[in-house]
Amino acid sequence: MKRIAGIFLIALVGGVVSLGLYKTFEGNRHVFSQRPDGIPIRPVNYNPSAAFNQPDFEAAAAISIHAVVHIKSEFQKKSLVYDDFFEFFNFGGRPQPKEYISPYSAMGSGVIVSPDGYIVTNNHVVQDATSITITLNDKRVYQASVVGTDPSTDLALIRIDEKELPFLTYGNSDEVKIGEWVLAVGNPFNLTSTVTAGIVSAKARNINILGSQGAIESFIQTDAAINPGNSGGALVNTRGELIGINAAIASGTGYYTGYSFAIPVNIVRKVVGDFMKFGKIQRAFLGVYYREIDDQFAKDKGFTDLRGVYLDDVTEGGPAEKAGLKKGDVIISIDSTPINGKSELMEVIGQKNPGDKVTVKVHREGKEFDLPLTMASEDSKQTSLKDDKLIIQGATFQELTEKEKTSLNLDFGFKIIRLDEGKLKNSGIRAGFIVLAVDRQAIRTMSDLREALANRSGGVLIEGIYPNGLRAYYGIGL
Repeated sequence: MKRIAGIFLIALVGGVVSLGLYKTFEGNRHVFSQRPDGIPIRPVNYNPSAAFNQPDFEAAAAISIHAVVHIKSEFQKKSLVYDDFFEFFNFGGRPQPKEYISPYSAMGSGVIVSPDGYIVTNNHVVQDATSITITLNDKRVYQASVVGTDPSTDLALIRIDEKELPFLTYGNSDEVKIGEWVLAVGNPFNLTSTVTAGIVSAKARNINILGSQGAIESFIQTDAAINPGNSGGALVNTRGELIGINAAIASGTGYYTGYSFAIPVNIVRKVVGDFMKFGKIQRAFLGVYYREIDDQFAKDKGFTDLRGVYLDDVTEGGPAEKAGLKKGDVIISIDSTPINGKSELMEVIGQKNPGDKVTVKVHREGKEFDLPLTMASEDSKQTSLKDDKLIIQGATFQELTEKEKTSLNLDFGFKIIRLDEGKLKNSGIRAGFIVLAVDRQAIRTMSDLREALANRSGGVLIEGIYPNGLRAYYGIGL
């Protein structure tokens, strides 16, 4: 018996010691690993509960779903622009043809941004709509009116007649970090408010979907799932702050396949504020022609730094020239915001108002220095060149010389000597085209040209000739 008791006592003591050692090491457990060459890697503290320490989306979702609305827009004709935002990337295969029932309709989402009924959404959700019906998350239904639309950012502000509505507060999209958790809130497939989660995959994405002159594309890219119907919905952070308006997906089928894109809220805030205060967009103008710097271009120019955008030219009398910027300069930052490409530059400019004073950091001949610059109104672009040139809709026009008139047997005409991104270029017009008439009216003077194409809305018919004698006609929506 004594022997059995002794064995039992030894086993008991051993168990207690083992348990104590386990508890001691479990609280400070380390994970050791080593590189392929055998050198040990510094141990990392291991916390078994860390794997379950995931972000909590409940509060952000609870705030957001009540401030996101369902939008039904009706049209007299099919809205092709709506479809484009869900089919702009072809990842293999083409979308199947859709069948439409008249009157045509589109479903989307919107975000309430003030308690008195202002709702921001995508322009392509409400563009040319004859009727806009809003359904709140609590099932109340309203008819909305359009306050303003801005195709260059794909944003629109609409309003319903109601007070004390739940709304989202603005975050700061400049502070959004890659890898940050976000929620997408909207109404996909005509469902009620739906929440999906993902991370910020990239910032300042230019996907060339807007296509209009001066289009501002600097999307926040996420892997939060959105689908048709999510357009105009909210992208929020884990605090429930609005950081973007969902606009498009990368898809060859029209449905979510991995990436979605949202308009940064700092641009949204600017557009909404302008519509509320002025009734139209107050767009700022820098006055530069530029290109992005890639590795080959840097080697050609002898640059050792790939930062910034290179200035091909500056418009005469524009804000950049007045501030002292020159052809060949490299803009590195504006107001301490790094500028590494078109998207960053357009995003910064898109947040500014005419008259705003900014500081532009420039790299010139191996030196960096700051230049103070005052932004001008975009309207000044039309007369920012010499008297014999005119910029309209992304095209630079110049009156034909007497020699050109004689060789082409023309009495008048205005040749496109430079063609940048804009509606004229998107229509198929090429540099060198000579405009002779717009809507069957002869264009004999600069004033005729400005009146025919500048500050116009709707469609126009442009007639003209190329230097090789080929006559051409272009129908363009302005």
